[in-house]
Amino acid sequence: MHHSDPLPVAAIEIGSTSVRMVVAEVRQGGKVRVLDSLQQAVSLGKDTFTKGQIGRDTAEECVKALRSFRRVMREYGIDGERRIRTVATSAVREASNQQAFLDRLFIATDFEIEVLDQAEVNRLTYLAVRPVLNRQTFFRKSDTLVVEVGGGSTETMLFHRGRVGNSHMYRLGSLRLREMLEEYTASDTRRRRMMRTYVDQLVAEVLAGAGTLTSPHMLALGGEARFARAQLRSRDVTDEPALLAADRFESLVNDILRLSVDDVVRRYRLSYQESETAGPALLIYARLAKALKLKNILVGAASLRDGMLAEMASGGAWTAEFKSQIINSAMETGKRYAIDLRHAHNVAKAAKLMFAALGREHNLSDRDEVILTVAALLHESGQFVSVTAHHKHSLYLILNSEIFGLGPRDIKIAALVARYHRRALPKPTHPEFMALPKDDRIRVLKLAAILRLANALDRGHASREFNPRFAVEEGKLIVTVSPKGDLTLGELRAQERSELFRQVYAMDVVLRAGAGTRKP
Repeated sequence: MHHSDPLPVAAIEIGSTSVRMVVAEVRQGGKVRVLDSLQQAVSLGKDTFTKGQIGRDTAEECVKALRSFRRVMREYGIDGERRIRTVATSAVREASNQQAFLDRLFIATDFEIEVLDQAEVNRLTYLAVRPVLNRQTFFRKSDTLVVEVGGGSTETMLFHRGRVGNSHMYRLGSLRLREMLEEYTASDTRRRRMMRTYVDQLVAEVLAGAGTLTSPHMLALGGEARFARAQLRSRDVTDEPALLAADRFESLVNDILRLSVDDVVRRYRLSYQESETAGPALLIYARLAKALKLKNILVGAASLRDGMLAEMASGGAWTAEFKSQIINSAMETGKRYAIDLRHAHNVAKAAKLMFAALGREHNLSDRDEVILTVAALLHESGQFVSVTAHHKHSLYLILNSEIFGLGPRDIKIAALVARYHRRALPKPTHPEFMALPKDDRIRVLKLAAILRLANALDRGHASREFNPRFAVEEGKLIVTVSPKGDLTLGELRAQERSELFRQVYAMDVVLRAGAGTRKP
C-alpha cells in the first residue's frame, strides 16, 4: 500500500481480554507512523475458555468498542475496507458460536473480521519483531526466544543466529490458567503452588521444543510484559525494547501473586480483566527466564497490530527475507527426518528454474513457488519412516509438521505435491486430494507435475554438477542438462516421469545435451 501522500490506516485486534486498535500513517516507501492507539476491555476469553462460547453481553461489549473505533476512524478520514484490517485470535477461533458472533459484529458495525490461524499469527508476529531484533547486537550471534503470553495460549518463535528455527503455540495462557485454577476449592497458597506446577510443565515443553540453545536471550511481548516494564522502568518512555533485571522481574511477579484480583486493580490501576491475567502471564515469563538462566529479560512494545500495519504498508507481498525464513524452516524440518540434502537442494533448484520458465503456462504466484520449493526439499522425508511407499509417508510427515510461515492450507498443498513426486498420479480415490477445493487440486497438479520431472533429472542422487536449463519452444519444454553422464539414462527417466507433466501442460519434454554431457 504505497501512496505519494501519507495515508491513514487502521489495524484492529479482537483478543481474549480486550479489543485494540492502532491508527497509523503509511508513507511513501512503506514507512509507518503511529497516530493513535485505543483499547477496550472485554471478556471474550473468559466466556470461551469456561463456557465454550461467547455470551450475548460480551458480544455487545465488542459491538460497542468497534462502533467507537469506527467513529475515531471517520475523524482520521479512514474509509474503505482496504485501509482497515480487523482480526480475531484464539478466544474467537475456539468459540463454538464463532460464526454467529462474527455475523452479529458485521451486522452491527460493518466490520469484516478475519479469524487468524496459528500460522498467520506467527507470520504477523515475525513482521512485528524482525525490525526490533535486527537492531539488537546479539541477534545474529546467538539464539533468541520470542515469547508472547496471551489469554488462551503462549506463543513462541525461536531464532538461531537471526534465522527462524521454529514457532510453537502452547494451549496454556494467562486467562486459561486462571480459569483452570478456579475449578479447585483450595487455599490461596495451594492455588499459587498449583499455578507454578502448571507453568513449570509449560516451561518444560517450551525448552524441549527449543532444543539446545547458544547464549540465549528472551524477548517478551504482550500487554503484561509491557506492564512489568512500566513498573520497573517508570521513566522509560521510548518504544525501544528495555532490559529488565530477571530478579526484579521475579520480585514483581511474587508481589502480584500474593494479592487478590481486587487488590491488583486498586494498587496498579489496571482493569479487572487485566488484573486477572497479570500474575499468571508474568509468572510464565519469569519461570522461562529462570529456566534459561537469564540475568535480564528484554521487553518489547511490538504487537500483532504492528505486524498488521507492516503488511498493509507492503501491500501484503511476501518479502525475499520472509520467503528465505520459510525455506530455512523447511530445511530444519528435513534435517530432523535425515533427508539427502544434496538431492533435496538439486530437486528444489530444478523445480524453481522450471517454475520460472513455465510462468506463462501455469499462471501461479510467488507463494506457489515457495510451496513448490518446500515440497521439493521434503519430498523424500518419508524415507525416515520406510523406503517402501515413502511418498505416502512424506505426505503424513509434512501434514503433521510445523513449517514457519505456512498455514494449514499451504501445508496440505505442499504435502500432496510431495506425495505425488513418484508412483501413482492423483486419483478420485485419493481422499486427501479430493477433499481440496477445485482450485487447490489444480495447483497440486501443476506443482506435482514440475516436481516429478525435477526429481527425475537428478538421477542417482549423486550429481555434483547440477545446472539444468529450461525453455519453452514451439509447445515443448526443452531441458538442457550439463552434468557429466549419459544423456540416454536421463532421457529414459525423464520420459517415465513426464506423464503428469504432459497431461497438465500439454507439452512434450525434450532433453538436450549441454557442455560436458556424453551423447549416446
